[in-house]
Amino acid sequence: MTVTLVFIAMMMAIFGGWLFSHSINVRPWEAQPAGKSSRQMPVGVTASRVGLGVFLAVATSLFALTISAYLMRHDMGHDWQPLAVPGLLWWNSACLVLGSVALQAAWQAARREDARRLRRGLLMGGGFTIAFILGQALAWWQLQVAGVYLAANPANAFFFLLTALHALHLLGGLFAWSRSLFQLQQGATPRAVLPSIELCALYWHFLLVVWGILFALLLMT
Repeated sequence: MTVTLVFIAMMMAIFGGWLFSHSINVRPWEAQPAGKSSRQMPVGVTASRVGLGVFLAVATSLFALTISAYLMRHDMGHDWQPLAVPGLLWWNSACLVLGSVALQAAWQAARREDARRLRRGLLMGGGFTIAFILGQALAWWQLQVAGVYLAANPANAFFFLLTALHALHLLGGLFAWSRSLFQLQQGATPRAVLPSIELCALYWHFLLVVWGILFALLLMT
């Protein structure tokens, strides 16, 4: 249960830090559009950012509950047989780190209105993420070939559940990523796609932290 509490604390700290970092970006000295009241929502807080924040809070709760179930089932112990974590997961983790770094670079390029670097960062970020998901699928296949089946052992079932749940969240992120890339290919300016690139980068960073916690948990148990 200690690991679960640490997980929740880390996720909430990241979520709170994200909101704070955007609140300090408010620029009250900028001119307000005609007809707009100065009491409206600050420019640093947008509907898309709030929406992402709410979604990350829900995703945090989902992963925290799943990890809690994992730990409680592990502590029962009588039929728990530890699973040898496939070595491929280390390479997959490196792909996810590189994908997150690439999307951060794309975000910075969009802020500088550098279309070439933005496109390259987006392509690399999506490519490394797809490589991660394919690598996870290959790891699942290797386990199946080795006779490690989902229903044979609670540890096996939770391994597939945790890794599949994380992969599904990444697939959802790739949908938003593909929309941003499509807009850029259709001639949208870096400034126009900046909000969506920002949300993609923040989402990838969140899932990278989640994967780091899941991977550490699997290695330790």
